[in-house]
Amino acid sequence: MALWALIVFGSTICLVALYCFLTSWQKEPGKTESFRLLSIGWIRFFLFLSGCPFKIKGRENFEKGKVYVVTCNHNSFLDVPVLTPFVPGPNKTIAKAEMSKIPIFGIVYKRGSILVDRKNKESRRQSFLQMIKVLENGMHMCIYPEGTRNKTDQPLKEFHDGAFRLAVDTNKAVIPAVIFNTKKIMPPEEKFYFKPKKIELHFLPPVFPEPGNSFEELKSKVHQIMADHYLNYSKKLK
Repeated sequence: MALWALIVFGSTICLVALYCFLTSWQKEPGKTESFRLLSIGWIRFFLFLSGCPFKIKGRENFEKGKVYVVTCNHNSFLDVPVLTPFVPGPNKTIAKAEMSKIPIFGIVYKRGSILVDRKNKESRRQSFLQMIKVLENGMHMCIYPEGTRNKTDQPLKEFHDGAFRLAVDTNKAVIPAVIFNTKKIMPPEEKFYFKPKKIELHFLPPVFPEPGNSFEELKSKVHQIMADHYLNYSKKLK
């Protein structure tokens, strides 16, 4: 099944990369939004052929005309393609710069991302400024605050600060997002594995920065909300 999923993904991403190349002249946020709309069809097609039913809950938590910092759990390479197209409205994802060097894949990867070299202090600073600009341009900013895929037996790893500093500095609400079952489909410890399962993506109610509260308090609150939801709903999926 892993080989079939790779063939489907690899063949379809070539068409998406061609689209990205041909529309590189577009301006933001239209450039990102057109890519998102194309990606909806692409990812739904991929999940269908891969035998993974897909369900979304909570899109009503996005108020029209507002932008949010979206924080999501990270268990698998599937998380980014499952999340990004289905956030209502144009959005960017903070992403590792080294992944953009992969042929063909890198073209698509860069279209929806703010790239950062986490080992480079100046790159981290510049990426933070770019994320502020994304929000100012009317796009949501998607961040995986665990930083890397969760290989532990805990529902969530500890969160990094960036998403919550961004929310506090720009006075934007955080919308927690929780993805279920991607760890079972593509476990982070496995190199070549794909087991079809139903995927669910839940957008939870926005969490607003409170006047006088620090980003650490916002981080702790969002972590608790996401961990509780993951634990409680996972029991229903068994």
